[in-house]
Amino acid sequence: MMALDAASIPPVPAIHRFETAMANFYQPDLGANPNDPFARDAEGKLVRRAYWLDIMDQSLVMIFMQGIGVHLTNDQKRAHLTDIKREHLIDAVCPIEILPPED
Repeated sequence: MMALDAASIPPVPAIHRFETAMANFYQPDLGANPNDPFARDAEGKLVRRAYWLDIMDQSLVMIFMQGIGVHLTNDQKRAHLTDIKREHLIDAVCPIEILPPED
């Protein structure tokens, strides 16, 4: 097996890393609600991170299943929960999507 060193790996442009990281996050309309708890800054970091970290697990599940997070896709919910280090809630928040058989 060939060893990799940092010099052999080409750098990824910062703008590409940002676009890749932001692809799965819900991006709210801040014109309509500038205090949206899902708001992120230019670097993709949650603006109201303390809001999310102060919420208990049971309340987070309720938020995503019946509250302000109900309209998010499963990918957006998964990305958000991973970002706030609550991966253990993904199964409770993201229902399994059953696709019909293809004809």
